[in-house]
Amino acid sequence: MYEYPLNDSWSTQEIVTVVNLLNAVETAYEKGIELAKFQQYYQAFKQVVTSIGEEKRIDKSFAQASGYSLYRVVTQMKQLQTSNNAKRKQIIKL
Repeated sequence: MYEYPLNDSWSTQEIVTVVNLLNAVETAYEKGIELAKFQQYYQAFKQVVTSIGEEKRIDKSFAQASGYSLYRVVTQMKQLQTSNNAKRKQIIKL
């Protein structure tokens, strides 16, 4: 078990949003997650964490604690977004 990297200044809803994204990262590693679903979590996360520096800090802390990389999942998300397979259901799986 590990702790999620959270900010004390976030509201309860903001914490839920960040935890939802980190859970989605875990899911991507453990069994895969639909691209569209991950995109929704990531877009909501970016409303809370607007700075790239803070996103990198969260990623680093989360990766050290869990072994899962937000950066790697987001990179795969972006690759799938630009692929030519838009008609079939796309899964992010690491």
